[in-house]
Amino acid sequence: MTMPRFLAALQLGLYFFPLVSSYTWSFTTTPQQCATLSLQISGSGSPPYSVLIIPYGPTPLPNNTEVRTIVYQQFDGDSTSTSFQLKFPSTSQFVAVVSDSTGFGSGGTSVAASVMSSTDSSCFNPNQTVMPDFPFNIYPTNQVVQCNASRLWWDPTQVQGTPSFQGVIPGGQSFSIPEGQITQVSNEGTGFSWIPSVREGSTLIVVAGDDRGLGTGGSGLYTVAQGIYPNSSCLTTTSPSSTLGSPAGGTYPTNASGAETTGGTSSSSKTNVGAIVGGVIGGLAAIVILALAGFYFIRRRTAATAAKERPVDLLQEDPEDDHDPAPAELGNYYRPEPFLATEPTEVSSTYAREDGRAGTVMSGSRYGTPDRRQSGLTSFSDLRSLTPDYEMGIAGGTTIPSSSRRKSPMPMQLRPVNIIQHDDAGVADEQAEGEPETVELPPAYTNIRKTS
Repeated sequence: MTMPRFLAALQLGLYFFPLVSSYTWSFTTTPQQCATLSLQISGSGSPPYSVLIIPYGPTPLPNNTEVRTIVYQQFDGDSTSTSFQLKFPSTSQFVAVVSDSTGFGSGGTSVAASVMSSTDSSCFNPNQTVMPDFPFNIYPTNQVVQCNASRLWWDPTQVQGTPSFQGVIPGGQSFSIPEGQITQVSNEGTGFSWIPSVREGSTLIVVAGDDRGLGTGGSGLYTVAQGIYPNSSCLTTTSPSSTLGSPAGGTYPTNASGAETTGGTSSSSKTNVGAIVGGVIGGLAAIVILALAGFYFIRRRTAATAAKERPVDLLQEDPEDDHDPAPAELGNYYRPEPFLATEPTEVSSTYAREDGRAGTVMSGSRYGTPDRRQSGLTSFSDLRSLTPDYEMGIAGGTTIPSSSRRKSPMPMQLRPVNIIQHDDAGVADEQAEGEPETVELPPAYTNIRKTS
């Protein structure tokens, strides 16, 4: 391999596999409200060193008053230690980033550390909100999308020199945001386009500064989104993310109770894993319960529909119902019975002939005579015997022989029946001078000839 190719390969390897920091740092004093905070560098770094203290999370003061500003503290010369006053209120949080001459964030980034309380509160005004030296903006507004272009822009009249931007991931990697071609866009001021090569779901702090120092433009907290159309073309194996390794900074308080963290895995990650597992299990249990409930209601509705559509047969046995009675057990009421016309009786024919009037079957002296075989007051079938029989003719009560009637191919015509109301009980006044009323009834169809 020639020397130019070797140097090119070495440069490419350094680009994809940056050198691991050979130094560490730690707080030598506990972060307290308005107290002095000291840091110590250990190992063989490349001075000069610097530390960036970035406010993290909401302010704990009433009325959302923000008194914290970004602290950019540079070490003197080749010194490996520094001290400064921490003007943060108690229970607030911050993230620390240590760098040397090799680049921003070369010493690592701490997790969120908490400020302890103290008796001194003279370092800030709890009723006055502080502001950065200049504001910056991002478009799309308040969004950072993985591998999708964002525009960082500012008002050039408020900055000194050319602004610079840094990306800080608490407990992870920090980096300098590459500055592209600066352009002017209507309603967006001066700025440049940036494609975030940060994995979705990462917590990202964007810090702005100018010639006055890092952080003079304030900071913004974002959660990197995946976007509507996920794109991972810009990611590499070294792309920053929120995956926690060994938090930099050694030992220092991380919450208001004074609990400390070391270079091991933080307890917050375990809590998050437990919460995630519990949420997944609870979600699965809820899905199973909903599925069972849905199955129950669907089955119940199907059964109800089938019961409504099922025909009801009062006469035949249902094979699906074990409680239905057998056909032999049905009551007489449900058994079909054909209609049979009774034969004319001899007595009724005799009485009809003795009456001497065609169509007259009732008289005051013969109705209900005990000599008759069947009475008209006993049952409905008995009444049929009182109708004209086969022996009576149509006109004038003429008797037609039975032999001739049987030889005729056509049945005999039925004789009309009249009911005559006797006036022996008296009549109404309006009918006193008129004729007796005659009520005509239809034939009873009992004189129909039976088939042999």
